[in-house]
Amino acid sequence: MFHCVRLKFRNNLSLVRIGLFYIGTTITPTFGEYTVCYERLSTGRVYYQLGEFEEIVILTVGILNNAAYSVAIKDEIESRLTRTVSMGALHTALGRMEGKGYLKSYAGKSTEERAGRPRRYFEITALGKKAIQYAKDTRDELWRAIPETIWQSNLAGI
Repeated sequence: MFHCVRLKFRNNLSLVRIGLFYIGTTITPTFGEYTVCYERLSTGRVYYQLGEFEEIVILTVGILNNAAYSVAIKDEIESRLTRTVSMGALHTALGRMEGKGYLKSYAGKSTEERAGRPRRYFEITALGKKAIQYAKDTRDELWRAIPETIWQSNLAGI
């Protein structure tokens, strides 16, 4: 069964993945609207693609709620995970997830301290919520599949 999604592009992306495995032609979009079709796999489930860093970023956007702009996202990740994050990697992940339809961005108010430029805020879309729920469910399923004997062994030597 094929499903089609109509996408509107505001910027020039080289390749679009909407977070689903789809069958059809890969498109190289420019400004405008395109239709992408994909097929549900035999299980009837839609499979979402969310890498480890993308999962961390989208969860952090959820934590920050209405205050999720790039510097705040970076600071939150670094404080919670004691992990350094480069702005380049963060902007790449945010753009990639926006391209997949997991996040959407909007411009905030422009301020004098930013030379009149508005902050770009991010929020999770309905598709993004499904993707993080799928990631959570998949991880929970894998954790439950580990035999209890693994956890009963002595881990004191680590």
